[in-house]
Amino acid sequence: MSEPIRLKTPLTDADVEKLKAGDKVLITGVIYTGRDAAHKRLTDLLKEGKPLPVDLKGQIIYYVGPAPAKPGHAIGSAGPTTSGRMDAYSPRLMEIGLKGMIGKGMRKKEVIEAMKKYKAVYLAATGGAGALLAKSVKKAQVVAYEDLGPEAINRLEVVDFPAIVVNDTKGNDLYQQGMAQYAR
Repeated sequence: MSEPIRLKTPLTDADVEKLKAGDKVLITGVIYTGRDAAHKRLTDLLKEGKPLPVDLKGQIIYYVGPAPAKPGHAIGSAGPTTSGRMDAYSPRLMEIGLKGMIGKGMRKKEVIEAMKKYKAVYLAATGGAGALLAKSVKKAQVVAYEDLGPEAINRLEVVDFPAIVVNDTKGNDLYQQGMAQYAR
């Protein structure tokens, strides 16, 4: 079993281009949270030519609506949500420099093509392991859209946040590879 690849945010083209579908990664640095309501607001601002509340260049967005933090913890349970709900918005955010997305489930062909074009990756976090994933979060702060409650954009400081590369910058897809293995 190979050692996980250590990533430090913000990410560069070179950081993401070396990743391959199936690679295990440990992320340290800042990642942002955001789900469909926040993604819609971000892309609406871009359509209007207005600045975003956070600079996404080189960043990773984690598709999560974390539970409230218990005393002594930075965040509550923080498991991934279904990524397909962000598919309509993701290509535009990659166009302005987003380098990574973390969630669960498959992505549409258009999103995978955008990853190839803009050099970005899609990572999966283990669904059902939200309490375990939250242990990697050392600090959490709402930075935009507080009115969305758990769906607000949070700035998370993480150490060794575990994920697996599903879609790489070459268009490879871990889910398709897995299915092909068993279709023989």
